[in-house]
Amino acid sequence: MVTKGLKLRIYPNKQQRQQLAQNFGCTRFVWNQMLAMLNERHENSPQASFLTAYALNHLLPLLKKEHPFLKEAESTSLQVTNQHLIEAFHAFFRKEKGHPKFKAKHAFKQSYTSKFVNGNIQPVGDHGIRLPKLGILRFKAGQRIPETIKQVTLSRTPTGKYFAVLTVEGENQAFPKTCQTIGCDLGVADLLVGSVEDLRWPTTRFDQGLAHKLRIWQRKLARRQQLAKKAITWDRHLKVPVPRTMDHFKNVARARLQVARIQEKIANQRADKLHKLTTQLVKAYDRIALENLKTKNLLRNHTLARAIANQAWGELRRLLTYKCAWYGKELVLVNPYKTSQLCSTCGHDDGKKALAIREWTCPQCGTHHDRDVNAAKNIERLALVKQTVCGLGTSPG
Repeated sequence: MVTKGLKLRIYPNKQQRQQLAQNFGCTRFVWNQMLAMLNERHENSPQASFLTAYALNHLLPLLKKEHPFLKEAESTSLQVTNQHLIEAFHAFFRKEKGHPKFKAKHAFKQSYTSKFVNGNIQPVGDHGIRLPKLGILRFKAGQRIPETIKQVTLSRTPTGKYFAVLTVEGENQAFPKTCQTIGCDLGVADLLVGSVEDLRWPTTRFDQGLAHKLRIWQRKLARRQQLAKKAITWDRHLKVPVPRTMDHFKNVARARLQVARIQEKIANQRADKLHKLTTQLVKAYDRIALENLKTKNLLRNHTLARAIANQAWGELRRLLTYKCAWYGKELVLVNPYKTSQLCSTCGHDDGKKALAIREWTCPQCGTHHDRDVNAAKNIERLALVKQTVCGLGTSPG
């Protein structure tokens, strides 16, 4: 059995949307209250031991007495919020991420997670699911959801769409073995180049395809926000100017929605391409060697930062990681040091070359190399050496 995530598009009614918005606010409030408490506790007594999620859960009843609106929230979602906060601190202590931050009301991501307790999450028919506090929600999915659901994460996108991500247990469906290994070189001109000749996936600049339309609406949004900040309305009774909030201006909301829709379309196009590419690789090869790039360092190059961000190398690696685990394949991460400088035929180091040089000939053995294909072959070779050392010479597959 393997744990999987199943994403559903859900369609809540007006009352359910109000309940979702209220629960989003309650989990955000608990996060901010607990974070403020932990920060103050550390300032007052730095030597005190760090609290656990179990200890934070004991504070929830007191918090509900002080703030009665928290009683309307789904109870397990508040417990999961405490758990996520403690996990965020642990990641900070391991220096994997920064210090946890307070959540804003108008943040990009609005979500909360409910745990399965005593059958509170159940599928209803082929297009319905029963959730705590919400009742039955309609959904769309390309497959039938399993009976056993561990937890569900409900979210709202900036474009007003609602999704539910179910954590379920399913059978491990392994793809047939091919006994093939491929090295993959990540790049900007081509998203991915394989160690097999003429096997490359060209880059698609999704950000440039809708760049003109996005730029127009971003300018409209900026202008409307500037005008909205200057606008005032008069109170008829007090006869004084009263500034309005940004929510009063419908033209600002329409422009913000258009910008979000364009950005969502770009993200969906990129995700669709990455899913198709990774599934094709996992089906065709038993071992996939990928260079372990430090994308954060590469983004410091302001000339190529936008093009590198469009490639989404981190997302490509994430998809390959869980798909290889699902389908019985192997992903090997290789240090990319000098993979484009060494000759894949004889191992001669020809030195560092400018990015404009895409082909070169080895002065020692005379082999003519395509820069990206040569790097992919070196990545494949390093993966085989790594597998031989770790697996004591076991054969692929």
